[in-house]
Amino acid sequence: MSQRRAPVLACSVVGAAVVALDGTVLTVAQPALQRDLHADVGQVQWTSTGYLIAVASLLVFAGRLGDRYGHRRVFAVGALGFAAASAGIALAPGIGTVIVLRVLQGVCGALLQPATLGMLRTAYPPERLSTPIAVRTAAIGLAAAAGPLVGGALVSAYGWRSVFLLGVPPTLAIGLLALATRERPNEPSRSRGANPSHEPSPKDATAPAAPPSATGLSALDPAGALLLAVSLGLLVHGLVEAARPGGAPTGLLAVAGAVVAGIVLARHERRAARPLLPPELLRSAPVVAGLAALLAASAALFGSLFVATYFLQDVQDLDPLDCALRVLPLAVLMVFGALLCPKLQRRFGPRRTATAGAALLTLGVLLLSRLDTTAGAAAVGVSAALLGAGFVTLMVTATSVVVHRAPEAHAGVAGGLQQTAMNIGPALGVALATLLLALVPEGGFVPSRGAALPALVLIAALALPAAFALPRGADRRTRPEPPTPRAGSRPCVRS
Repeated sequence: MSQRRAPVLACSVVGAAVVALDGTVLTVAQPALQRDLHADVGQVQWTSTGYLIAVASLLVFAGRLGDRYGHRRVFAVGALGFAAASAGIALAPGIGTVIVLRVLQGVCGALLQPATLGMLRTAYPPERLSTPIAVRTAAIGLAAAAGPLVGGALVSAYGWRSVFLLGVPPTLAIGLLALATRERPNEPSRSRGANPSHEPSPKDATAPAAPPSATGLSALDPAGALLLAVSLGLLVHGLVEAARPGGAPTGLLAVAGAVVAGIVLARHERRAARPLLPPELLRSAPVVAGLAALLAASAALFGSLFVATYFLQDVQDLDPLDCALRVLPLAVLMVFGALLCPKLQRRFGPRRTATAGAALLTLGVLLLSRLDTTAGAAAVGVSAALLGAGFVTLMVTATSVVVHRAPEAHAGVAGGLQQTAMNIGPALGVALATLLLALVPEGGFVPSRGAALPALVLIAALALPAAFALPRGADRRTRPEPPTPRAGSRPCVRS
């Protein structure tokens, strides 16, 4: 690995892992936070909801900022802001301050997350992207698995404030590292909106000519960014509300508002000179298929884990540690499976690799849906292993395709769309599971008696056609061919 790529990979991996760790440790810390700050359940819920809305609504716009001003600059701002917000939460005197700072932390997380993929896209050749993306995914899996254990230990020993201090040193370090790392000469930065060195592949030959370069705010499409933020923010809020007891009417109203905002956004984007969502990106079948696969897979996985957690704790009366041990194969397969994915992609191609992952994920949810009150550790462990192996295979492959097939000038927007799918999917899966548990109450949390997990099997199966729509093999034509030397000219030899 070159000296230039090592800091990029370090920033990407640590940044993604810290965000994943922060989400899991907060869940463990919320009961202690509620008691210490004398807050009610609704206020504590907003420490998660406010963060999710801020992240989901700004991811794509943050990716656009990275495409225009440089991914490392945006990453540095996000990382340093995340560290400052985390430290502020640890010192917060009341629940209101915690909620406000969690929203600010979400804004900074939105700046940070797409840049973790955008930096990789600009630092690595497209054909070598699968390996750093796999390392990044393995770090996310490890952080998510370690989060409840680390969070529980910290809360027990030092209190809930310690879990927020946990993320300060690494985010501060990678933020400063990103500032100290020099930009690539051909990386989009400063006032450029596109990479002049990028040449379209033969597949893009029929694409319409790019509009003239815009300057200032018009190049960022602020109206489109606002409409997208409103649409996604309402969607996430609606899904979260729908998952709460008695929150279905409010949730449906918010989702309806999201649909209306989405329609207005679509009309605006068709007329905008520099749309926030580049048409060449949305017209790419591999990119759209990859995003659809990620959305379906994350909805199926997190919805299934939601039901399984209540089944293990409320029906089988396991404590949280025993519950975590039952599903530990999921985390183990995610970490080690991610490291095997690049070899699988090189040997079998994205389509067959992702299709196999979607099949394993669907089988895992299906086996989980057959569990009854007598299910033992082996049955749960096998289901969890299939879930982990299938999800990580599909996630790494689909993410590689989305980032690979996106033009370098739109790497940040592609990363923002990928992260948006990974944020909307879990909220959708949990909301669907909650709704079906309420509609079929006689089944309780026993998988074989309810309707939630059978429905999630169908959601997981939707990833199969999406995976099959991915490219059969790697596209080697992303980089332009070197020009043919003119007759009589001397070749240029680089040392």
